[in-house]
Amino acid sequence: MTQHLPALSVRADRAWTRLRLDRLAGGRQGSYVIREDMLAHADTVRSFRWIRWLLIAETVVGLTAIVVAAVLTRAGQDVPWAVWFRATVVLLITLTLSVFAWRAQLGYYWAYQRLRLFSRIFPIVTLVVAAIPGLYPFWMVIEQIVFSVLMVGVGDVLTSDHMRTTFPKPTRGATRDR
Repeated sequence: MTQHLPALSVRADRAWTRLRLDRLAGGRQGSYVIREDMLAHADTVRSFRWIRWLLIAETVVGLTAIVVAAVLTRAGQDVPWAVWFRATVVLLITLTLSVFAWRAQLGYYWAYQRLRLFSRIFPIVTLVVAAIPGLYPFWMVIEQIVFSVLMVGVGDVLTSDHMRTTFPKPTRGATRDR
């Protein structure tokens, strides 16, 4: 499964596997991986390319929010604690989703499911919080809307017919290891 990955990714995968983090994160389905032919399918590869670019854009949005807050603070403006908290949390969430995307790209069902679930939940939570009057400055509300739109894009890719076929729900007791 690792023949199409760069050497750094292969080393990271070995370290991750050695620490048994898939079992920790994925529970009893932690070792279940999809069929290699589905993983190597052109549509699957294309889908993960889109997801990677969307998550890179999410990371840029998160970093930009922190930079804007820092610049405003340095310029003497009062930046509320909620802005710093939100910007940091968005960045950490995005980095976590990137790990899920990496594991899903390697075929781990648990990672696909978590990425799919969070790409549905986070936009809703983000938009509800953004709608609270006075909680965030206008620029942060815009940042949250952009974050949500990008996350909806990730969710759309993950819920395509092809991706749902590629990552079928494991049957009870399925333990397809690498």
